[in-house]
Amino acid sequence: MSTVMETKDFLVEIGTEELPPKALKNLASAFQKGIESHLNAKELKFESSQLFAAPRRLALRIHGLQTIGAASKVEKLGPYANVAFDKDGNPTKAAQGFARANGIDFEQVGRITDEKGERLYYAQELEGANASAELPVAVSESLAQLPIAKRMRWGSSRIEFVRPVHWILMLLDNKVIEADILGIKSNYFTKGHRFHANREIAITSPAAYEGTLKDQGKVLADYSERKEMIRSQVQAQGEQLGGVAVIDEDLLDEVTSLNEWPTALAGKFDELFLTVPSEALISSMKEHQKYFHVEDKSGNLMPNFITICNIESKDPQQVIEGNEKVIRPRLADAKFFWDTDRKSTLESRFEKLDTVLWVQKLGTLKDKSARLMNLTAKISGAIGGDVKLAERAAKLCKTDLLSDMVYEFTDLQGLAGSYYAQHDGEHSDVCSAMKEQYMPAFSGDELPSSVTGLALALADRLDSLVGLFGIGQIPTGGKDPYALRRASVGVLRLLVEKELNLDLSDLIDWAIDNNWSTELKAETKSKLTEYMLDRFSAWYQDENIPAVVFQAVRAKGISQPKDINLRVQAVNAFYKLDSASALAAANKRVSNILAKNNAHMDEPVVNEALLQEEAETVLSKELLVKAKEVAPLFDKGAYEEYLLSLASLRGSIDNFFDNVMVMADDEAIKQNRLALLNQLRNLFLKVADISLL
Repeated sequence: MSTVMETKDFLVEIGTEELPPKALKNLASAFQKGIESHLNAKELKFESSQLFAAPRRLALRIHGLQTIGAASKVEKLGPYANVAFDKDGNPTKAAQGFARANGIDFEQVGRITDEKGERLYYAQELEGANASAELPVAVSESLAQLPIAKRMRWGSSRIEFVRPVHWILMLLDNKVIEADILGIKSNYFTKGHRFHANREIAITSPAAYEGTLKDQGKVLADYSERKEMIRSQVQAQGEQLGGVAVIDEDLLDEVTSLNEWPTALAGKFDELFLTVPSEALISSMKEHQKYFHVEDKSGNLMPNFITICNIESKDPQQVIEGNEKVIRPRLADAKFFWDTDRKSTLESRFEKLDTVLWVQKLGTLKDKSARLMNLTAKISGAIGGDVKLAERAAKLCKTDLLSDMVYEFTDLQGLAGSYYAQHDGEHSDVCSAMKEQYMPAFSGDELPSSVTGLALALADRLDSLVGLFGIGQIPTGGKDPYALRRASVGVLRLLVEKELNLDLSDLIDWAIDNNWSTELKAETKSKLTEYMLDRFSAWYQDENIPAVVFQAVRAKGISQPKDINLRVQAVNAFYKLDSASALAAANKRVSNILAKNNAHMDEPVVNEALLQEEAETVLSKELLVKAKEVAPLFDKGAYEEYLLSLASLRGSIDNFFDNVMVMADDEAIKQNRLALLNQLRNLFLKVADISLL
């Protein structure tokens, strides 16, 4: 008869000073995973868990937690009798050691018989874990393992945490689990909103937590609920203004982490500021004030903003006016920078780049720009672009870094340059390239639309990669201060998605062959090429393409990203065929036979007169026909069609190995059959090493 395990609900809340808003989600998630992991390890089962996260609290409610885990039996096998006892039947040191290792007297050791004979045996019944005892441990361990970039101390305590801790709530059903965590004794109370309900609030049970905190404490503890409430409020305010509120998800997460009782309010600013590029105004509102901006139906910025305040004000107009007052000087600064920067051309800033160090040993921004002029021009010429425009864009591309606008709003680099280039009367391609040089900035970001911008984006990344690898600044482990992984993936995306017939080896050579102030290391090319091609692994992993598929292509030693991708996609389609495993095994068998006989040939010739068996005659004829059939497919890069066509050879290949002895006694026949296998191997190998699948 099965025993019904007693279950209870558990609640823990860590009350703190305001937690860092950009880290709150990750901290909360790690807190939950840490506790769940400990309970799972102790085999304390539970039905579900709910996470809560707000500016001053991390909390977790676990429903249906077993109070006692399942009992277990541990069995230990000791030495056999011939080792455990001497000739007089007395226990040996080995037998006594077995008893000591299990913490028992030798008289408690049992015996068991298996197919090899009698041996020592000990079985121990272990009680299941006690939830009341394990929960404080689970909480403490989880808190200690949180991904906190910088811990802090407070008061005279040596305890460290992300922020000072003020209270700990821990309940198992309606009873407090007594514990000392982060220097605070656990209790049954929480605290409400800092302004609306700054007092202790009793929580009678885990189930009552969320509702009590909301009703008595003016705190919406559920992160997801609070986030969607803010989203809804912001959208409603945008509609009331006659426009559309633009909701940036990162900003939404941040304001959700800043507010416990959110209220959306709409404000306005002087239309005069709309003469400034909208991106500058949006950046100012978003980064400095955490405001959402509003666009009209045509997508133009409206002179309005939406802010989220953490109180339910009796006089919201006063709050609105306060926010309007705060944003005004910010926007005034943006306008001032915009007006001032346009008094000087980008061209006039070029020489000043010599005063700004790019990287120690690699020169100034002027040095980098000079190299980019050469490299961008070369790439532009190779992809059918205008070399003169490429040189011009490369010369000006870093000059906006010296503008007041970019100094204040760093996220506007490139974009500000694009606006200033337009003002200076530069060619439209040059203007576009100013911002397109940074594309793609992140995974999934759009790519340059102009040929000039594309050439500059490639050149900028390749120059950085070659230079930094050249002085030994290679990413290691989790350290990548110059974001070279992102730069590498960016190059690959540009080459693949823009379908550029450029070889990575050539591009690296072009970048190395430039006017470097420091002699680059001899192994720069080999290390960088290997590193960049390795980035494909993560790329294809994200596409759910098996690692062996990429390795089969990688074995070809190809360094043209577009071609690599075409081959990978083709091999992946081939890999899904029912016949793929058999053909891969056949290729592996062929490869092994050829390797053992040192018989790899680039252009093997089969003597038809030496073909004796029907199976080898059939295979030889099919290979000749198939080679002619697939040659045009290979020439135009139709690798998938190529491999799918070769898949039809399976029957003849299987028949060959079933009926033909490759290692014939007659040396001439043997060599002829090896040549036939070479033809088969080379036909598949033109696309990828299928034997690795």
